[in-house]
Amino acid sequence: MMTIGIMSNIAGKWKAFCEWQQRPALIIKKSAEQHCCATCGEVYQGNYCPQCGQSAQIGRYSFRKATLLFLDVWGVGNRGMFRTLRDLILRPGYLIRDYISGMQSAYFPPFKLVFLMTAFFMFVNFGITQEKQTEYDQGYQRASKEYKESIEKYEGKKNLTEDERLDLAWSKVLYLLNESLYEKTAIVFLVIMFLLTIPLYVFFRKTPNIPDMRFSELLVAMVYIMSMLEIYAILYYQIPFIDDSFFYAWIFLPVIPLKQLSGFKWWRTILYVLLAYLGLCLLIFAGIWGSAEILALTYQWSI
Repeated sequence: MMTIGIMSNIAGKWKAFCEWQQRPALIIKKSAEQHCCATCGEVYQGNYCPQCGQSAQIGRYSFRKATLLFLDVWGVGNRGMFRTLRDLILRPGYLIRDYISGMQSAYFPPFKLVFLMTAFFMFVNFGITQEKQTEYDQGYQRASKEYKESIEKYEGKKNLTEDERLDLAWSKVLYLLNESLYEKTAIVFLVIMFLLTIPLYVFFRKTPNIPDMRFSELLVAMVYIMSMLEIYAILYYQIPFIDDSFFYAWIFLPVIPLKQLSGFKWWRTILYVLLAYLGLCLLIFAGIWGSAEILALTYQWSI
């Protein structure tokens, strides 16, 4: 009986949590009290002075207020930053739904958020474990060495055959890509996020929750999802005992917000995400192949 009671209690809490997830963010109601602005002396009703914009709740200083003012200097103490971070973890798809449906003042702007999260991610990376940093560096150096050796094979060689020119072009393109992944990781991931939006739009442009999804709206969704992924990546790099299997879970995290946003069944969302990843791979391969072909035609072979 006790076990049944515990299970029933857990089920009830889970149901309440799911109901909370789907509720839009609650905004503080307009105050009906009369206030006198401490800055300009305006007498008004509401949460903010209509004359100068000062909050009616300005009150006396506290540690909480001082912390928010400090964060506001860096652009993160206003417009629902903490609500946005919380919802990106607990209800990401519903957050995106609320934002693109018009509740934009309730959440931190997506593009500003992703750049702040990227900067914070790069800062936190300075503290990653030595073991993970060493593995990452070794993988980069190994690939870089292979591409350099392939390029050096043709240095000073004249009258290259068509296959040799193509091999050299591919090595050059892959070497530059490897360098970009290592030195400009954030920019590369932003480009990948944009490319992934293209095949995702094919599958999510018409959904039960949003029958006429726009590409721009899905792009905003992907920007928020990128911030969500960076939150989990920061946690991953700071926990030394998590192995690389986390990466495979990480790449499937977009299934959760896309399922919540679209209203599709789980199996359908997973299938569409898998197909979108396949489309992304084809786009990347087409980009690399096209770059190599163009380079093979235009390269002066005077390295």
